[in-house]
Amino acid sequence: MRTPLKIDELDIYVWEGKADIVDRVARCMASFDVEVIRADDIAISPERSAQRPSLAIISVSVIDSGALILRDWQAAHGMPVVWVGAAPRDHDPKMYPSEYSHVLPLDFTCAELRGMTTKLVMQLRAHNAKTLEASAMIANSECMQSLLHEVDTFADCDTPVLVQGETGVGKERIAQLLHEKHSRYGAGPFVAVNCGAIPDGLFESLFFGHSKGSFTGAVVAHKGYFEQADGGTLFLDEIGDLPLYQQVKLLRVLEDSAVTRIGSQTPMKLDFRLVAASHKHLPQLVKDGLFRADLYYRLAVIELKIPSLEERGAVDKIAIFKSFLQTVVGAERLAALPDIPYWLADAVADTYFPGNVRELRNLAERIGVTVRQVGAWDAARLQRLIALARSSQPVPPDSAPEVVVDRSKWDMAERARVIAALDQNGWRRQDTAHHLGISRKVLWEKMRKYQIFDEEPETRESE
Repeated sequence: MRTPLKIDELDIYVWEGKADIVDRVARCMASFDVEVIRADDIAISPERSAQRPSLAIISVSVIDSGALILRDWQAAHGMPVVWVGAAPRDHDPKMYPSEYSHVLPLDFTCAELRGMTTKLVMQLRAHNAKTLEASAMIANSECMQSLLHEVDTFADCDTPVLVQGETGVGKERIAQLLHEKHSRYGAGPFVAVNCGAIPDGLFESLFFGHSKGSFTGAVVAHKGYFEQADGGTLFLDEIGDLPLYQQVKLLRVLEDSAVTRIGSQTPMKLDFRLVAASHKHLPQLVKDGLFRADLYYRLAVIELKIPSLEERGAVDKIAIFKSFLQTVVGAERLAALPDIPYWLADAVADTYFPGNVRELRNLAERIGVTVRQVGAWDAARLQRLIALARSSQPVPPDSAPEVVVDRSKWDMAERARVIAALDQNGWRRQDTAHHLGISRKVLWEKMRKYQIFDEEPETRESE
């Protein structure tokens, strides 16, 4: 029995150069839920390629034209590239860059195109699933547990949600949780859009879509973000970056629950759940005249505030660091090493990360790569990396008020958490360390740091 092709919900960007392949690709993929987009004249944002599985089909004639800087393009858009050329299908480095191994002949058949596409889509979905699993939400701190309780409470509502938090705290991950936990919209698509990355002049085309032939180069119909999200969730990140004239158009769609493609006169009714996010304080933008009050009230039916990494405290910092470290080093290699040194865990806990989880991940990746290559916890190397991370933090301008980080709140919360764990485990150090997910040495250092003492002096002396 023949296995059905699993290439639905796919975007294919075609950069044809001197070759005539856009129409052929569109005909070959016409029976699938695939959108073929002519890429010669548009700038593709990285967020665009992240919404659905995406790949690029590029004619090798583009290389000679000098219109494409290959490594930069692929690195920016993060999608596999299928090269199309008349040369034989050996990977001639003069014709095809060596880092790409996906090649089709200029006279490719529909069967060859579909076979290649199926293979790449399966690889993309496996990679996305692994990435999502690795980024599972860690919430050991009380403030994060409270946030996830709010997510569970409001996940199955149809009303819009506004997620606020500093850069790098994980606003998109919270939006994904809201989507996944919804009984109806969770089965539909999750479309993520960074409003700060919308090119000037392309707002209508990207959000509303266009009909075939509506303008020069519109060889196929294009679904906009609103239409792509039909039946699912539309996540608008950095909504505060939208200009006022674009905010008006967004508000109209939200009020009417309908959209009209460019070049069409027929409105289409849509049904999607909107989740918006911003690191800016939208009420202040409303006061400053930079954000429409009516749009803010439409978005902020439910508001969720994600705590910063500092607010979450050392318990979450260390747990997140270990999770990223395991992903980079590998579970087996990490298990073969001694426990994470107490000085390293404490250094991570005591470091201020203005970029929050995103910045912590960067440090964990640097340390993880070093540990993986060296095969040991090289104190000198790792301490240099931590010092470099601390020294490279952005310094606020002289005109800006000094930012004072109040560590006392999460220090006291961490002290209380350690005492509670000790009480729960009868003040047995080894059991308490296992309960907290740290080593006995790290526990002892925390007890010394927070001045936590047993009620039995002789026990302390023996320690």
